[in-house]
Amino acid sequence: MLRIPIPAILLASALGAQEVPQAFLGARVLPITGPPIENGTVVIHEGKIVAVGAASEIEIPGDAERHPSEGKVVMPGFVDTHSHAGNVEGGDRSAAMHPDVRALDSINVRDARIQKAQAGGITTSNIMSGSGHLLSGQTLYIKHRDAKAIDEFFLYRDDGSLAFGVKMANGTNSRRDPPFPGTRAKSAAIVREQFLKAIEYREQVAGADGDPSELPPRDLGLETLADVLEGKRVVHFHTHRHDDIVTILRLAQEFDFKVVLQHVSDGWLVADRIATSPHVLGASLILIDSPGGKIEAKDNRFETAAVLDQAGVVTGFHTDDSITDSRLFNRMAALAVRAGMSRERALYGLTMAGAIMLEMEDRVGSLEPGKDADLVVFSGDPLSVYSQVLETWVDGVKVFDRSDPKDRLYAEGGFGASSEQSDTIHGIARGEYQ
Repeated sequence: MLRIPIPAILLASALGAQEVPQAFLGARVLPITGPPIENGTVVIHEGKIVAVGAASEIEIPGDAERHPSEGKVVMPGFVDTHSHAGNVEGGDRSAAMHPDVRALDSINVRDARIQKAQAGGITTSNIMSGSGHLLSGQTLYIKHRDAKAIDEFFLYRDDGSLAFGVKMANGTNSRRDPPFPGTRAKSAAIVREQFLKAIEYREQVAGADGDPSELPPRDLGLETLADVLEGKRVVHFHTHRHDDIVTILRLAQEFDFKVVLQHVSDGWLVADRIATSPHVLGASLILIDSPGGKIEAKDNRFETAAVLDQAGVVTGFHTDDSITDSRLFNRMAALAVRAGMSRERALYGLTMAGAIMLEMEDRVGSLEPGKDADLVVFSGDPLSVYSQVLETWVDGVKVFDRSDPKDRLYAEGGFGASSEQSDTIHGIARGEYQ
């Protein structure tokens, strides 16, 4: 199990963050797990949601900073289950599976796409490497805080371990020259072989009963696969074709691991099978409305989200950034509504569905007292092309403000909007650092 110590500076900032309560007043509040609240109030303090309800029901702390929000919409921050922001890298060409490779060792926190995600209302992301391998490495669940180093992004689980999953793929992407598989059948065979090795490794570790002389040589890759087999890590599986989807369901059944299906272009063809699998935490879709793409996604349909949701599958969305720009994440839900998904379930797909897939539903995804103070303030209906993200808050700290020209640049584009952050260099040029 990967444990990374929480730096003292992070603990101090977390404990001292947002000492003054913040109250959003008069907005249309969308809690997601409850009905919309007209003329609603949301109070956050010390990084957590304190109160959510009708204005007449909420007592505002006397020292709270008040944010008049009439005509606006306040809702939970978005959860992107599949992003490549930060120029993340994964495994190399030396093998088809790299369970020991960690995304966190390659993420550039100064990548402009991190800020663009904030501008799109995304507060939590699953950053993962590409799909050119059967297993390209460990993903990383992050909060879109303003950060100078990767550890300021980290999310931790209740047991103190770092929050991450594992990225796997099947279909055409991972079919290449050796050592990669050349066929779909060989792809599944290699996966089985590695999981069987992980089972043997786990049994050897358990059999040693803590005796160092009996322990097998440490293998970081097999440790990760053992965590998957023990249910400690979720597999995020890139897949498109219906037969590839069913292969994943079969592998999950054979080895008893938890899986999130990513993309699922043909999900509408096998919705019943996905819905009845006890191993599937959910299906995360990307809805592309421009031509091009890969041939195995040719049967992708806008209706897929509605079909999966109606079948009982936890259905969400992702950007695959930069396939879809993180600033436009809410368009995924809007396109799903156009194709038959209800507004309520589409908004759920942007928030709680993703939280469930990352096993973070007790912390993010809805506006409920005790949860993290991650929220988005919209100028109007979040599913309207005419609405804009005005503010994004993470852990009670405002990380995006459209009224700030520096932030607005990331939202609207223009010269410098895609450049790495370089505040320190600019500060030196302005003479701020002497």
